[in-house]
Formats: sequence, structure tokens, C-alpha cells
Amino acid sequence: MRVLGEGVDVVVVGGGIVGAACAEALTRRGVRVLLAERGPLAGQTTARGDGRLLISDKPPGPGLTLAMASLRRWPLLLAALREELGPARAACEYERKGGLAVAVRAEEAAALRELAAAQRSAGADARELSPDEAIGREPHLTPAVRAAVHYPEDARLQPVLAATALLAAVRARGGEIRTGVHVLSVLTGADGWVVGVQTPDGPLPCGAVVNAGGPRAGTLAEAAGASLPVLPRYGTVLVTAPLPPGTVRHTVHGTVAGGPPVVVGAAPGGQVLISSGRRRAGAGEALRAGDLRALARGAAALFPVLAGVPVLRAYGGFHPGTPDGLPVIGEDPRHPGLWHAAGHAGAGVALAAATGELLGQLFTGEPPLVDPEPFRVARPGLGLAEEENRCP
Repeated sequence: MRVLGEGVDVVVVGGGIVGAACAEALTRRGVRVLLAERGPLAGQTTARGDGRLLISDKPPGPGLTLAMASLRRWPLLLAALREELGPARAACEYERKGGLAVAVRAEEAAALRELAAAQRSAGADARELSPDEAIGREPHLTPAVRAAVHYPEDARLQPVLAATALLAAVRARGGEIRTGVHVLSVLTGADGWVVGVQTPDGPLPCGAVVNAGGPRAGTLAEAAGASLPVLPRYGTVLVTAPLPPGTVRHTVHGTVAGGPPVVVGAAPGGQVLISSGRRRAGAGEALRAGDLRALARGAAALFPVLAGVPVLRAYGGFHPGTPDGLPVIGEDPRHPGLWHAAGHAGAGVALAAATGELLGQLFTGEPPLVDPEPFRVARPGLGLAEEENRCP
């Protein structure tokens, strides 16, 4: 950690929920932060997700460990924000409704039970249900279900409201937030240490930079001379007309009739949010009519009651990930003072609470809440050459 005598200690690049969580964790530790966002705050990836906080879709490994830590941290973090800011400014529609993973084919049912057993061995609360028990929890679920697993820890929140609450805490602690700031590159001194960022309006001096740029994280890393394989993925969400309370009670995901994997969950206003898995995409990706039809068919197969419900809107967005499916969290050994919090592959909202806390702990030298090694830049799964990971 390098702290300047004047100015800010850290520039956080990116005003989405991951950048907001990093800025919150740092300012809570007394670090002077300036958060720089090119567009509107929480206006890109954060605004285009469905707010699901899941461990149910994570296989055993570091990703599940981080997800469990984050889902257990979110209620603590939100309680602290309510205490600091007041209930109204910290409201973000958080609901711990639980999740339900279901399967209708014999081979999928066996795989689901095997996954749940492995998740339990890793410390997750994954409770197998009979088909009757599953339909008891979700009366409108397809009767074709053969296996189900209940995840009491799965939850949801409204991502933009959550990011807004985190940023309100940053401001309340004296942190600075600027929009319309395009960070072009990272500036380093003769010793290789970060000394600031370059913008069209001139440099912003700082002692460290956190790259939380979401879809632009790879571009910023490349401009800093530290390539980072953040790959574009695209996710799609359908929003239905409001339905009676209890039509969908949990966040439910599964695959029916050979269709795409779908996640179905209700928002507080009664609308049902239907989302897809994230697929690899090009830089100019947009909504595809075929994807929307497949998503609607999959949801109706999972919940037949949805077959005649109008879809009010559809939206999509980029959710960049890494080759090994794990985010990058920590300092870049090629440029001391350059930190990354990127590559969450559509789980940024779920993982933000733990990501911010882990980065804050690493930055100030505290014991980390999870093992940081699987998320470091210099790991085999990113495919970077060994020499690229050495300090200059």
C-alpha cells in the first residue's frame, strides 16, 4: 500500500456495483478514494442484470467459496449501510427468498443430486427435495420435475439501488465520485509504481488504481501494459407483466425439454424476471429474437402458468468473464499499485460484497475472508505467459 501526502490514495475506475463495493470497502478503512466512471453510475452491466444472488449455480471450488462468503456478507453489509445512512438511503429490495434448482430428465436429475452432494461437502446449504416437496414449495412448477434441491441462502436485490447505497456511503465518508471521466491509461513512475491515471482533461494523481471497469476492464488493463483476458459474454432478461403474489416464490433455475438453462424469479412488484446463461459474444452484440423466443419457451416449460403472460420488456448486456470462470481480484504483479476487480461473468452483483471486502483486506494487509490465491492475476487459468506476470 502506498499512501500519498496529498490528493487521493486510490482511483477506482468503474461505477458499477463491483467498483462501488471496492470503493465502499476502502473508504470504510480510511482510504481516500476517487471513483471515476465514464458514463452514468451503475448504468451498464449493473443495470442489465436480474439481481440474483446465487450459490445454487456454482460447482465446488473457489467460485463457490467466494459466492458463499458474499451471500453471507450481503445482509451484514446492508445492515451496516442502514445504520450509517438510514433505512431509506440503504433500501435495495433485498430478499432472501431461497433458490430451487430442478431437473426433469433422468440424467439431469442424477447430475443435480451429485452436484448438491459436492456442494454440501464444500459447506453449502443444499437440501434435496422430492418432486412433491418441490411442487409444494412452487405450486406452479412443471409436474414433470424429477429432482430438486433447495438453497435457503439464495437471495436477490435490485442492483442499481444496491450500488447507489454503496456509493452514498462512499460520499458520506468523504470519497469523491466523478462521472463523465474517461480513463485512458494508467501512469507509472520510474520505479514502475502507479502514480495516477490519464484522462482527456489531464492526469489524476493517486497511489493506486483499482480496475473495476466491467466490460472495459480488459481495455484498461491493456492500456496499462498488463493484458487481462476479460472475454465478452452476453446475457438476456425478460420482464413479464405483474402476477399475483406467490406465483413464483423462489429463484428457480433448470432446463426443460432440451431448451436453454433459464432462471425464473419474481421481483417485489410481481413481475417475473426470466434470464439466461451468459454466452460468448462479440463486441457489437445486441438482443437476438431467437434467444428471446427460446428463453420464453424455456420459462413456460418450467412454469406452465407463464405461457400466456405478456412480456413487458426485454434487455441484455455484457457480463465479461475470464477463461477459467473466476474473477480477478488483487494487485497486478506487473505494475505495483494496479489492482483488478473484474471478470465476474454475470455474477458481479452476487460476488460484489465479498469482492470489495477481499480487495479492501488485501490492500490494507488484513487477513482475507477467503483464500485470495485462486483469484490472483498470476494464475495458470488466465493463460498469461509466466514472464508477463513478473514485476518490472
